[in-house]
Amino acid sequence: MGGRPAPFWEALDPDDRSALLRVATRCSLPADRQLLAQGEDSDHLIVLLRGWIKVVAQSHAGYRALLALRGSGELLGEQAGLEQRRRSASLLTATTVDVLQVTAARFHGLARARPGIAAALEQTLSQRLREADLQRTGITEPVPARLAALLLDLAERCGHPAPDGTGRRIGLPLSQDDLAGLLLTSRRTVSRVLEQWRSEGWIMTGRQTLLVRSMDQLKGQAFGG
Repeated sequence: MGGRPAPFWEALDPDDRSALLRVATRCSLPADRQLLAQGEDSDHLIVLLRGWIKVVAQSHAGYRALLALRGSGELLGEQAGLEQRRRSASLLTATTVDVLQVTAARFHGLARARPGIAAALEQTLSQRLREADLQRTGITEPVPARLAALLLDLAERCGHPAPDGTGRRIGLPLSQDDLAGLLLTSRRTVSRVLEQWRSEGWIMTGRQTLLVRSMDQLKGQAFGG
């Protein structure tokens, strides 16, 4: 899917990056680690330099939903960090990651002093609003169309050519529950659509693995071509 704006870190010039590096703490974490916990009142923000992070929310009934996937260059925890409220979701590493952590106070100070950082932050907040609007309006689309669009997006953002040249392998461990959470639908519905596409040879699936074998067929599903 084209037209995605540059993520926060890529939108900064070298001087702004250096200024942020001076006030941040840099660390690396393996996959399946929690960075921020839903409900906590920590005020720091995170810049993801490398890897992938899952944004996950848990309901009072115990249902766990994957809300978003964030890749390299993204700013995370910005809403709670800037508004000084409790975290509305947890951040879990989907892969090995390198991150910067910076307190809200230091980030605020930099944003006031450096227009480039303020502009990149504003772009990030605007993009989050657009994503929320698209999710709300897209909920009326049929699940096959939304699932096809999601798989195409994932294949573009984190896909790798399959060794045998038969398609693109999505390079993230995503379960059917994860896909259902991203689409705001049920696991049963996602499973039914994937099973149909498997039988038609469009995709291949394994345990938290997915290979897109026919990008063209998925484009037809997503965009009516």
